Amino acid sequence: MEINDLTPAEVRVWQAFPRGEAVDFRAARDESRSVRATVLRALLLDGPAVSGEVAALKLQGARITGVLDLRYATVESVVRLSDCHFDDVPDFSGAQLKYLNLTGSRLPGLASARVRVDGGLRLTNCRFTGPVRLGGAQIAGALYLESAEVTAPDGNERPVLQLHQVTVGEDLCASRLRTHGEIRLNGATISGSLRLEDAELRHPVGFVLNAEALEVGANVLGRRLRAHGRIDLRGARIPGRLDLLNSTLSNPGGTAMRASSCVIGEVWLRKGPPMEGRLNLRRSQIEHLDLEPEMLPDQVRLLDLTYTSLTPHVPPEHRLPMLERDEETFDPHGYEQLTACYRRTGDDHAARLVQLAKQRRHRTTLPWYGRLWGHVQDATVGYGFRPMRALGWLLSLLAIGSVAFAVDAPPPLKADEVPDFNPVFYTLDLLLPVISFGQEPAFAPEGGQQWLSYVLVLAGWILATTVVAGVTRTVSRQ
Repeated sequence: MEINDLTPAEVRVWQAFPRGEAVDFRAARDESRSVRATVLRALLLDGPAVSGEVAALKLQGARITGVLDLRYATVESVVRLSDCHFDDVPDFSGAQLKYLNLTGSRLPGLASARVRVDGGLRLTNCRFTGPVRLGGAQIAGALYLESAEVTAPDGNERPVLQLHQVTVGEDLCASRLRTHGEIRLNGATISGSLRLEDAELRHPVGFVLNAEALEVGANVLGRRLRAHGRIDLRGARIPGRLDLLNSTLSNPGGTAMRASSCVIGEVWLRKGPPMEGRLNLRRSQIEHLDLEPEMLPDQVRLLDLTYTSLTPHVPPEHRLPMLERDEETFDPHGYEQLTACYRRTGDDHAARLVQLAKQRRHRTTLPWYGRLWGHVQDATVGYGFRPMRALGWLLSLLAIGSVAFAVDAPPPLKADEVPDFNPVFYTLDLLLPVISFGQEPAFAPEGGQQWLSYVLVLAGWILATTVVAGVTRTVSRQ
């Protein structure tokens, strides 16, 4: 391209490029700050050079007309087009760049699938009115999307921010990001952290963040995140924190967050309003779960969830509802996990209450005769977790029998061979199925006394059976 074919604005850019000098058009009138995309392409692919200088394209406040087409090009110069206005969607698909900075620019979209950037890609404070396509991009440095805004025309069902299979060598910084539509991040690999603090993501009819099989090297930080739609992290690997303190997660009638089959170091979910929609943590492995009961939604999926520690430490009455909100199935593993957490903190009383709740929940899945026997065990000894209740029943029956037989002693079988009648030990002989004090075989109750003896014998066997079942359950648990 000859310099004689250039406008005055383009001449300034052409002359500044070989020395890497910045050109600022922010104070210029609209017609005097226009630069054709073909001029920029010519500079980046075959621009002039000055010995001893590092060429760079540095524009600020320019209006770029036409399509900046750098598909599959290799650009050796730094590209910084900040606060610029693009009339058409720039296309960097398959290109190899040293560094790209579009901070503060206004664009109708961005086509950069499979782009390779040796440094960082900065889209801070950009405004996109169409999809941003970065699928398969390889960015050696960080990807910056802070305070960016990405929307799409009405009726567009494709993701507005396509980051699937992207590789980022440092952090993906998206604090204060605002999107209206789906962010597709599935299969992405981020060596550092994914930062979404104070972001606002909206897509009420579908995904706001689709990040299946996401891998990060450190954390996913989403404090004060406002997500109106579905977050999907199924199969993610997060060795550090999934930090959602003070966040608002809402997807009424659907799933607010699915983090199933994940491996996560820590999950922080508290200090925010109650979640609207389902929470799915099934089959995940979490080292530390910092979960505030008040944030849990009405439906929780926890089947085969494994965690080592659970905070804050609250009474089991506040934790048990989350195990009962999985309406699809009874999951004994969830109760065992919660029991183990209370035992690690030394709260054995809370652990016993969780085990009692487990037996009661299991009872609802049994046939009628199993439920009947369960009610008997619960009423008598609390499934073995309340052994003092059996002692209370025993003392009560002992008192009733002793008084009844003291008032009206049963006749002896052989008057000249029987020991002296003792109503207390006679009642104990009836109640205790193994121990014998020699009273019960020596006397023969009649009428109402006989029916009372039947009741005491039956009650004794029931108490003995339930106590043995409770002790066996306790021993096997240890």
